[in-house]
Amino acid sequence: MKVAFATQDLKRVDAHFGWAKNIAIYEVGPEGHHFVEAIEFDGDLKEDGNEDKLAPKIDAIKDCAILYVAAIGGSGAARVVANNIHPMKVSQPEEISDLIGKLEQVLQGNPPPWLRKVMSKGQERKFDFDDE
Repeated sequence: MKVAFATQDLKRVDAHFGWAKNIAIYEVGPEGHHFVEAIEFDGDLKEDGNEDKLAPKIDAIKDCAILYVAAIGGSGAARVVANNIHPMKVSQPEEISDLIGKLEQVLQGNPPPWLRKVMSKGQERKFDFDDE
């Protein structure tokens, strides 16, 4: 599954979603991960109430299942969730590599229900009904 990280330096999750200079995207699974791409944003990213700055970011992460952020506003969170992306807030700046390592460990075990649902993003739902 693809995971997005709001970052200023491409090393740590240290950015508010709306103000993030970069979004780093990784493919993460129980067997490992790899870097997919980094998307850089410019302009006046700190302008509160400027909803137009969110549209390119939402578009950039639309195929991601999880978004790690230092903070996210109500409008941004609503738009992320509406795109079936699960926002994860970190309480202090954390290394992207550490977060990926923790996520891989959870994926190797028995992921919680919310994560199993997130992992199925973009996959066709399968119903296995027995014939009556």
